[in-house]
Amino acid sequence: MECRLKDLTIYYEIHGSGKPIIMIHGFMPDHRLMKGCMEPVFNNRKKWKRIYFDLPGMGKTKGESWIQSSDQMLEIILEFIDTVIPNQTFLLAGESYGGYLARGVIHKKIELIDGLLLICPLIIPQANNRVLPENVTLVRDDNLISRLSEGDRREFESISVVQSQRIWERFRDEILPALEIADEPFLSKLQKRGYSFSFNLDSLTVTFKKPTLFVMGRQDSIVGYRDAWNIIENYPRSSFAVLDKAGHNLQIEQEGLFSELVSEWLDRVENNTF
Repeated sequence: MECRLKDLTIYYEIHGSGKPIIMIHGFMPDHRLMKGCMEPVFNNRKKWKRIYFDLPGMGKTKGESWIQSSDQMLEIILEFIDTVIPNQTFLLAGESYGGYLARGVIHKKIELIDGLLLICPLIIPQANNRVLPENVTLVRDDNLISRLSEGDRREFESISVVQSQRIWERFRDEILPALEIADEPFLSKLQKRGYSFSFNLDSLTVTFKKPTLFVMGRQDSIVGYRDAWNIIENYPRSSFAVLDKAGHNLQIEQEGLFSELVSEWLDRVENNTF
């Protein structure tokens, strides 16, 4: 489906019905990243309307030249939410850069949000200021790697902590296609011009007291896990999980634990809301 805003057309999909959950993917992937890890959680759950969309410059949403900052990205998301679920309360789930944007939505619409899921969230936009673990591969599959094309091997090896056929297939289906079609010139300009919000994201006037889940990869060398702990007091109803044998794609490297943790988060939201 397409959501036409005044200066932009957003591609999105809706699955299920009930309480809305806005899913925000990371930088360069598209909605398939969130759909791939979240839809299995809802196989035996009703009551939930899952809303997946492509950020500008990613997937099927065009990156318009006037979009030059995360502030503008946030305003687009807020306008999208107001258009597709006007005046409704909702949940937020964000991965990596999507987690950064989700915290921006919290900053602007805290009274409408009933739960927050952060998957490997970007906490500090400036890469040089992040506390990061060493880039490692804990489980190698040389036979698998030898069968991949040079480009696929480079993309997969650059981020995989655990290599297996299953993990490669999910990376191939849920992440790699979006990387290949992302508008790299547009995204590169955004990173250079305005990747950080212009406001202090973590200076909430009130804490977010709804069920929250941080899921972090112990071997995540992209955004790390330590910096997220520094904002934990802004979310007094939060669980904080750091998973071993998991990097920046922990949702596919630890899919079983990920699904269990997200299910428990949804249980908490249901007990708090319904």
